[in-house]
Amino acid sequence: MIPALILPALRGPDIDLAQYRGRPLLIVNTASLCGFTGQYAGLQRLHAEYGARGLVVIAVPSADFGNQEHADPERTRQVCDAQFGLTFPVAARAHVKGPQAAPLFRWLGQEAGLLGRPRWNFYKYVIGRNGRLVRWFSCMTSPESSTVRAAIERALVAT
Repeated sequence: MIPALILPALRGPDIDLAQYRGRPLLIVNTASLCGFTGQYAGLQRLHAEYGARGLVVIAVPSADFGNQEHADPERTRQVCDAQFGLTFPVAARAHVKGPQAAPLFRWLGQEAGLLGRPRWNFYKYVIGRNGRLVRWFSCMTSPESSTVRAAIERALVAT
């Protein structure tokens, strides 16, 4: 079950995962300077489409892969807000791999197994209402793909 953790937020109050207990989550390690950064648009559309049914999208920017996230949080905010108009929670920059990985990503790595640990930006993790990992996806899978949507649908009913 997903641990009750608090993520420092990029803007606004910290992201307390306990407040989302009983809600499905889509957690994504992101980067503002990556070739996959355009996936933010798809994540925002998923948030708009499934949010009323309880889905919470959470982005966790990281510079772990190719140093593709700004060191200055204001520049990351500009990408998230001005370029993509994100309205879902975005955490402050964090490590998502190795011994320095944020506790959330250590847990996700345990649940997803060796192949499911982030190996690049924009890995996606769908967590059910029951707090368990439903499925993970690599950066190559579009957030709006039929497989991600099917996993979200499963997460919406997972008890």
